[in-house]
Amino acid sequence: MTPDLVILCAAGMLVSAYLMVGQKSLFTTIRLYAAQSLLLAAVAVMMAVSMLSPRGVRRIALAGLAGGMVLLIATNLWGVEIKGARRWIDLHGISIQASEFVKPCFAVVAAWLFSAQKLRTGVPGNGIAILLYLMIVALLVTQPDVGMTFVVSVVWFCQFFLAGLNIFWVFALGTVGLGALTAGYFLLPHFASRIDRFLDPSTGDNYQVSTALDAFMNGGLMGRGPGEGTVKASLPDAHADFVFAVAGEEFGFVACLLLVGLFAFIVLRGFGRLMQEKNPFVLIAASGLIVQFGLQAVINMASSLNLMPPKGMTLPFVSYGGSSLIAIALNLGMLMALTRRRVGAEAS
Repeated sequence: MTPDLVILCAAGMLVSAYLMVGQKSLFTTIRLYAAQSLLLAAVAVMMAVSMLSPRGVRRIALAGLAGGMVLLIATNLWGVEIKGARRWIDLHGISIQASEFVKPCFAVVAAWLFSAQKLRTGVPGNGIAILLYLMIVALLVTQPDVGMTFVVSVVWFCQFFLAGLNIFWVFALGTVGLGALTAGYFLLPHFASRIDRFLDPSTGDNYQVSTALDAFMNGGLMGRGPGEGTVKASLPDAHADFVFAVAGEEFGFVACLLLVGLFAFIVLRGFGRLMQEKNPFVLIAASGLIVQFGLQAVINMASSLNLMPPKGMTLPFVSYGGSSLIAIALNLGMLMALTRRRVGAEAS
């Protein structure tokens, strides 16, 4: 594992540990051990996947996408409804958010299809990729999960652009995307409510965001100290969607800036490794995985700072969350497998 990812994993374990400091109950102790065990499991998944060849990455992505699509359909039919959305399915006591696994697997499969079309192999890659995208978006919108739909759409569009999308279709798809967001505002009350509250806080309840901002202000430049945060006790989803605010309160502005820099360094380093890449599949797939990782981090941090409407995205390797954590590990594992130096037959 690269040093930057080691630091990111260590930061995640540190923040998750201090989230529980001062809470002496058996439940919080068990949750702390569960969080750290999940992080170690995620590291194991990432290391195992990183040893695969590009062909192995394609196979695991194809299997993951097929399984994820089945689970997405099952979630829409029998999933657990929380706050008006049906995004989780319970399998023998284990809650799974299938869309988290579809996200990185679809990026790799779409890259495979785009590169097949680009290499003129006779496979109608672009058409199949468009069909798969529409199927996934339809399943996500019916949950509804606008945030995940947005991330999948941005990544897919970036990959399509890298595959040589005509400039006319760039503007056409951009227009369609804006139209879809407008339609979502009028057709999805939950989505419209978040937009309205972001533009005009007086139109609804902004307790989460205002409490998150209080946490940042309470932390100041250097923070209150590990485990000394007080606002986190009244902050909903402090362990997941708003964990960045907890880091701001306990470790301060400087630590948050370092965390932002670490995410930026991972993204830029990933793109730097692709500058000399000649394999179109590797280039498109790795770019999609990098955009996905960076976009998820930006959405989480921007939501905590009230720079955009809350989207319910976790902060990679820092937020507590089983499905998201393992899916991010899968993402980075495939990214490392695609960008590491390859020789001979392994390069195919």
